[in-house]
Amino acid sequence: MEQDELIRKHLLASLEGKNAHLSFEESIKDIPMGKINKRMEGIEYSSWELVEHMRIAQWDILEFIRNPNFTSPKWPEGYWPKEGGTTSKWKKTIEQFLKDRKTLENYVKDKTVNLYGPIPHAPDYTIFREIVLVIDHNSYHTGQLVTLRKALGIWK
Repeated sequence: MEQDELIRKHLLASLEGKNAHLSFEESIKDIPMGKINKRMEGIEYSSWELVEHMRIAQWDILEFIRNPNFTSPKWPEGYWPKEGGTTSKWKKTIEQFLKDRKTLENYVKDKTVNLYGPIPHAPDYTIFREIVLVIDHNSYHTGQLVTLRKALGIWK
């Protein structure tokens, strides 16, 4: 297996939450809707806030890659929800998160995409760097979500 193919394989596995990572899908499985807005003392966010933050940040990185005219939301307020979640918001957030992740996976799978060269409108950055950033960010917050679920008594 050539080096580029091997790197792409590892990136895809990490995006999907394989190997040493818990998948996003597993981390949200069976969260009761009545608990998505629940916070615990000492933890500054709810399950809803974490998942929506993950969606926003991943979307921001995807748009940074593909849209030369994109402007990121203001930090930090633009990256966290301003109100509580509802069942419909929760479902829509998860659907969009998975859709955007699939788009990022497609960049990795597409061998015509140069992962290592500069992004034309952001020459100090590469798609490889942005994919690793998504993996890192999603992994970090997936771990936080599991910790919160344990504190709430809703983890297996």
